[in-house]
Order: sequence, then C-alpha cells, then structure tokens
Amino acid sequence: MRVLFTAYAEKAHFLGMVPLAWAMQNAGHEVRVASQPELTDVITRAGLIAVPVGKDHILHKLDHGHDPGADFDFDFAETREEKLTWDYVKSGYGDLFVPWWARVVNDPMIGQLTEFAQQWKPDLVIWEPVTFAGAIAAKVCGAAHARFLWSIDLFAMMRARYMQFVNEKQDVRQDALRRWIDNRAERFGASFSEDMASGHFTIDCLPPSVRLRFDVDVKYQSMRYVPYNGVAELPRWLREDPERPRVAITLGTSATERVGNLPISVQNVLDAVADLDIEVVATLPEEEQAKLTAVPDNTRLVPFVPLDALAPTCSAVINHGGGGTFMTTLVRGVPQLILPFMFDDAMRARRLAAAGAGMSMEKGDVSTDTVRTKLLALLEQPSYKENAAKLRDEAMSMPSPSDFVPELERLTAEHRDAAVSGA
Repeated sequence: MRVLFTAYAEKAHFLGMVPLAWAMQNAGHEVRVASQPELTDVITRAGLIAVPVGKDHILHKLDHGHDPGADFDFDFAETREEKLTWDYVKSGYGDLFVPWWARVVNDPMIGQLTEFAQQWKPDLVIWEPVTFAGAIAAKVCGAAHARFLWSIDLFAMMRARYMQFVNEKQDVRQDALRRWIDNRAERFGASFSEDMASGHFTIDCLPPSVRLRFDVDVKYQSMRYVPYNGVAELPRWLREDPERPRVAITLGTSATERVGNLPISVQNVLDAVADLDIEVVATLPEEEQAKLTAVPDNTRLVPFVPLDALAPTCSAVINHGGGGTFMTTLVRGVPQLILPFMFDDAMRARRLAAAGAGMSMEKGDVSTDTVRTKLLALLEQPSYKENAAKLRDEAMSMPSPSDFVPELERLTAEHRDAAVSGA
C-alpha cells in the first residue's frame, strides 16, 4: 500500500516518525514524506523520499525570543478544574492555538499537499499532531489517517474540554478548529469531521507508566519508541568507556536557539556541577558556546553528538524534557534530571519522577544549588538507576515499528474502506 507521512517543517517533531517510515518501507510499502521545503534535506538524509509542498512556515520568526503563551496566560497542560473556564479555554485553544500555531504552520502547505494526495492516492496518511493539513488531504482522497504523537496528548485533552463548552452552548460556530478546517477543505469538496482533529487512530510511543489518558474519544495504538537522531558520526572519545561518571547536559535546540526562556541558563548548570568528580558532556550550538563566560575543567562542549550513542555511556542526563530527548534517554535506561521548558515537559517529568526513574524541577525551584543536590542524588542512590532500567524494559516490551506494521495494515484497510463508503 501507499503511505504518506507528513509534518510541518519542525525537525524535532519529524525525527520520531522516521523508524516507522523505515519499517513500512522495509515491509514493501511505498512511502513518501511531505513537508515544507525547509525539511527536505532532513527527510532525504534519513533515506526517505521527500515531497516538498507549499512554502516554509514563519512560526519561529513570530516567537523568536518570546513565549507567546505568556500574553494569553494559557497552559496546554492545565488540568485544574477551577482554572479551565470557557474564557480560559477559548482564549488558549480558540484564540491562540488555532490561529497562531495551527494556521501559521499549515496554511502554507495545505493546497499542494492535498493536490499531491489527490494525484498519488495514498492508502494511509500519518500526520504530526499539529499538521492538520494531513487530515484534510486524507479526507479529500479517501485515505485512512492517523496522528503520530510526540507528547502526552494534551491536544485531545484540551479539545475535549473546549468542545464540552461548545456543545453546552449548542453552537458549533464557536469551534475555531472546525471553522478553519471547513474553510480550507471546502475548495476540495470536503468538510470537517471530528476525526480530522484526532485521526482515525493515534500512535503513542510513551510507555504506560509515563503516558496519561484523559476522558477523550480517541483510539490509541501503542508502539515502541526507537531513537533516530539524524545523520551523525561517532566521535573517537565516545568509543571509549568514561573514567568517571559521565553526565550529559542537553537542553534542546529549540529551547537554546529559538525561544531562550529556559528556567536556568546553561552557564548556571555548568557552574552547579563544576566541582563534582564527573565528566560533563554538554551539547550546545557553537553560537551558544560563545556566550559562555567560563567552561569548567570537567566539561566537554560539543555542538552535536547523537544522544542515542551518548546516553548509554552516561550515569545521568540533564535535559529540558523535550519528547525526543526524554524518550531516547528513557529507552536507554538512564536516570534523568529534567528542567521543564514548555508544553508537556513538566507533566512528563512528574510522571518520570513518580516512576522513580529521575527527578523533576518546577520552574520556580530551579537554581544552581537544587540542580547540584538533585544530580548528586541521581548519581549516589542506586534506586534511580534500577527504576530507569525498569522503565526501559517496559518501553522495550511495546511493539517495535516492524511488529506494528501488520496492525497498521489492518487499521488502514478498516478505515480506508469506511472512508470510501462514507461511513
């Protein structure tokens, strides 16, 4: 069958999809990956056929050096009932998420993506959870379609809450996502249906101990997370066992280069662990390295090293909790100290801490002293390593991408036939 993967041009969101694309291709299926031109090189270097569509989005030009949610006082991870009022949810989901995030990244690619789907006629479309253009394309060409999550499913959680209010008002015109998708799909003779918000089914790589399930009408399918960090070389120093406990510090490209509002500076993290008898490996772009005022003697700075190769050599990883970093470290069984940055980072970190496989820090509690104290606990208390190993084993028990392919084939046949028949 023909399988179309699609994601707006965000490298971190796409990389997690690559092992499943490989698995589908290795099973004999035809695979294409459609995205905006900016991602073309990343796709082709992964050994996949890229389909550049539309124009590059301008999301990061809009949010550079600024947290857009701050103006709206909105947190996608908010679960407190007293906070989740109609005004709060509408301002965040309807007035922020749909026009600022969804429209900005999708509008430049919807037309050409849908035209390609009409021409190529995929049986299955797998889309990154903000790339609603994939759902539109699938609806127009009659394909089965699925979301591929890179986070706890806050998208479905917040939409369910939003739609609860909309239904109480008995006015679907209040639904900003429906209005926007209807407007874009109607030129192709299609209209909104709720599966266009969450897929016919949703692929989730989080192990049960970490994931959260909300009261939402979503069909989840579990698949093991397989790390893919992009094209990389193994440096000579990483081929040898460390002489001292090795600690990686990786705070995310998007965090350090684009938005810049981490709860603590990289310099302060390095200072916090400078006198410890450990080997620190800090991944930091060269332009960010130049901003450091001092590099401790126990620290090695590198612009990039594949975390999948680095993590197994580490006794702990200090990171921001981003999806790829978090899951790569998790499946390699390494304790984590998480300095949450945005979206579901803090929620994921709390789940990890509850499993005893790491520690989480709330933004207001992050300091050089707390970073040092918590890192020492991770290094000195064996329970963290033991529980990280248990979480790794739980993740490894989930179906691999290759093992998941037959289930995808079955689901595709089921939902494609329903889409064609109009059910």
